[in-house]
Amino acid sequence: MKPLINRLLTPFIQSLSRFAAVVIACILPSFVFLQPTWAAQSPTLLVFGDSLSAAYGMKETQGWVRLLETQIDQSDLNFSVVNGSVSGETSTGGLARLPAMLENYSPDIVILELGGNDGLRGLPLAALEKNMRTMVDLISQSGAEILLTGIQIPPNYGPRYTKPFFEIYENIAKSQDLSLVPFLIDGIPQQPDLMQADGIHPKAEAQYLILENVWPYLEPLLRQTSAE
Repeated sequence: MKPLINRLLTPFIQSLSRFAAVVIACILPSFVFLQPTWAAQSPTLLVFGDSLSAAYGMKETQGWVRLLETQIDQSDLNFSVVNGSVSGETSTGGLARLPAMLENYSPDIVILELGGNDGLRGLPLAALEKNMRTMVDLISQSGAEILLTGIQIPPNYGPRYTKPFFEIYENIAKSQDLSLVPFLIDGIPQQPDLMQADGIHPKAEAQYLILENVWPYLEPLLRQTSAE
């Protein structure tokens, strides 16, 4: 009886073994292929700003954030860059958007570039400072490093508004021990040929100057994060 059973079961067992081998052969290459992808996931830099970082009035490829991507690649720094900037954004709008951006992208570094539109609209400085400090707290709680960028508004708004407006950024940076770009577009408004017709936004030709203002403060954070 046993020899008969063995003769009946042997083909079935052999077929089952061949089927299992085929399944393993199909699955294993996929697993081997995916594993390096997980391991190679790069840290993320989020640029969270307004029209000054959203390539307003030009092609996206001409904006300083896209130039920053090239600079990072040329510096052998393995970072993914996400531009979360929106033209016309105020600190109130930024505060509303920020939690979702942090959740969706889990950035390692955030460049926080907001407030200019608050100033141009003459919004209360106390509200601006509160919004900026709240955003700094949210970013810090997420575990990301922060690079804050200072903004100046045109002098025709009067020193009683423009001076304390500009000082908000330095005060926040000092109290929170943050890296600060003193003035994002420093050196550009003084050259009218580099400004768009509105007198507020730099032209495409000036975008490399914005990058030059940001890079000395950003590069140490990038290298520090890469080394961790």
